[in-house]
Amino acid sequence: MINYIIQVILFQALFVAVYDFFLSKETFFTKNRWYLLSTAVISFILPLLKIPTIQKAVPIEYTILLPEVVLSPQKVIEQAAWYQSIDYLDVLFWLGSLLFLVVFMIKLQRIIRLIFKYGSEKRSSYKLVLLPQGSKAFSFFNYIFLGKGIPAEKQEKIIQHELVHSQQKHTFDLLFFEFLRIIMWFNPMVYVYQNRISLVHEYISDAIVSKSTPKENYINNLLSDIFQVESISFINQFYKHSLIKKRIIMMTKKKSKEIKQLKYLLLIPLLASMVLYTACSENEKTLVEQKKEKRKVYTDLEKEPSIAPDESYMDVYFGSKGLNTKELTIEDLTAKEKEEFLELKSRLGSKKTPLNIKIHEGLNNRKMIVFDIVKLDAKGETDYAPFATLDKHPTFPGCIEGNKECFNKKMMKFVVNNFDRKIANTLGLDSGKQRIYVQFKINKEGKIVDIKARAPHPALKEHAIEVASKLPIMKPGEKDGKIVSTGYTLPITFKVE
Repeated sequence: MINYIIQVILFQALFVAVYDFFLSKETFFTKNRWYLLSTAVISFILPLLKIPTIQKAVPIEYTILLPEVVLSPQKVIEQAAWYQSIDYLDVLFWLGSLLFLVVFMIKLQRIIRLIFKYGSEKRSSYKLVLLPQGSKAFSFFNYIFLGKGIPAEKQEKIIQHELVHSQQKHTFDLLFFEFLRIIMWFNPMVYVYQNRISLVHEYISDAIVSKSTPKENYINNLLSDIFQVESISFINQFYKHSLIKKRIIMMTKKKSKEIKQLKYLLLIPLLASMVLYTACSENEKTLVEQKKEKRKVYTDLEKEPSIAPDESYMDVYFGSKGLNTKELTIEDLTAKEKEEFLELKSRLGSKKTPLNIKIHEGLNNRKMIVFDIVKLDAKGETDYAPFATLDKHPTFPGCIEGNKECFNKKMMKFVVNNFDRKIANTLGLDSGKQRIYVQFKINKEGKIVDIKARAPHPALKEHAIEVASKLPIMKPGEKDGKIVSTGYTLPITFKVE
C-alpha cells in the first residue's frame, strides 16, 4: 500500500509539473480544467495497471499453515498487549481522515447555516443570499452569497461571474478534491491540485464575463477595494487576494494560438512511461530484490489458485495435467531456492506418499516445484486432498461442523494446555524467540497420523510430536462427496529465558 501511495503522489507531481511548465500559461481554460481533473483520477489508476506476459493465478496449499501458537512462561497463549498489536500507521491515517472529515463538515455547516439564517432570494437560475455585514462574495452550487457591503453597481458583475461557476458545476470539482483531502490528507499534491483548479475556475469565469464588458472596467472592479474572503476551500470566491494578480495577467494576455493545443499530446509519452514504469517495477521487484512472496500452489494453470499463508521463493504445482513450461534441474536454482526445494522435498516425500518431484519454470519469474501425487487407497482412488480444495473441512470436537475459526481456536487451546515450554529452558538454547513446526495429517478416520516436527533441539521435537499425538479424533474433511485426508502445519513460538 505504501508503494502504491508513493506512486500516486509521484505521478500527480509529474502531471502538475507538465501543467505548470507547458499548459498553465495558455488560455485553453476549459481544457486545462479537464486536464487537472482527469490526471488526478488517472494517477490513482496507473499504479494498478500491469502488463502481464502470462496470466496470473491464485494457488492451493499441500498443507495448511495453522495460526501461530505463542506460548508464555505461564503456559498460556501470549496475547500481545493491546498497544503492541496496534498498527500505528493505520491509526494515524484514520485519525487524519477523521479530522479532515470533521473540518469539512464544520465548513459545510457554516454555509448551510448562512442559508437558513439569512434566507435566499430565488432568481431565474440561481438563489441569492445577501449577507448583512462585510463584503464577501462567493458561490456554492447555485447559491450566490453577496455581502451588503459591496456597492450595488458592482453586484451585478459579481453575480454574472459567480453564475458561471454555478452553471459549469465548478463546485463539484472543488468537492472532489475536498474528498481527496479527506482520504489522502497527507498527500501535498492534493492541495496543489485544488489551488490550480480554483485558479482555472476564475480564469473561465473572467473570460466569459469580460466578453460583455470592457476589460479595463472589469479589472478596475477587482482592484478598487479590499474585500473579505471566506476560508473555505470548496467555494468559488470572487475576491481572493492571492489570485487577483494572476487573473488580471491572464485577462490581459493574448489568446493562445490553436497550434499550442498540441501540447496536450505530451500526455501520450508521459502516460506510456508511467504504465511502463508500473509494469517494470513489478518485474524489478521479483528479479532484483528476490524477496520471499506468498507461496502459490496450482492445480491447473488455467484456473485461479489461492495464496498460501507461508512465504517462499518458489511456487508449487499439484495437477493431473503436464506443464508446458521448461523443465529445470536443481543446478538451475539459486542457493536459497535449492535449500527450500530440498527442505520441502524431505518434508513431503514418504513411502506412504510416493511423489514424482520436478522443477519447472513458473509464472511471474518464479520457479515451480511440481508434485505428482500417486498415493492411492485400496480401491485405487486418491484419499488425500490439499486443504484449500476441500468442500468440507475437518471438525474439532465441540465445534460446528466444518467451522475453521473454531478449529483454530481449539487447536491453539489444546497446544497451550499440553505443551510444556519449561523443557526449553533446560536444554541450553540461546535466549530469545524459538519456533517449532509440527506437521501432521488428519486421515479418513479422523485420526492424527504422519506426525513430523522441526525444532531447535531433539528433545523439543520429541515433545512436539508427543503433544500432536494426543490430539483428539476429529471428523475428517470431504471433497466431491468423499471422505479424504488432509494435512496441516502447526507453528509454535516460545521464548527461552
